[in-house]
Amino acid sequence: MTEANQNFSKVARLVDDNGSAIILKNNKPRYLIIDFDISESMQTASKESVSEISKRLINKNRKAYEESAK
Repeated sequence: MTEANQNFSKVARLVDDNGSAIILKNNKPRYLIIDFDISESMQTASKESVSEISKRLINKNRKAYEESAK
């Protein structure tokens, strides 16, 4: 979370490259930052729950999230 606060442009690039980024707090996922266009499409998605969508995004972008957590 500290790095995201001090380096928001890096977080924005991760979102641009991967569609989303997760901010960790105390080494646990706390915040999900998502591209606005993706957000709009998710609102009209099927009956998928927010939790299911988050899990799908985490799995899709796990490599980027692990890199940003370093």
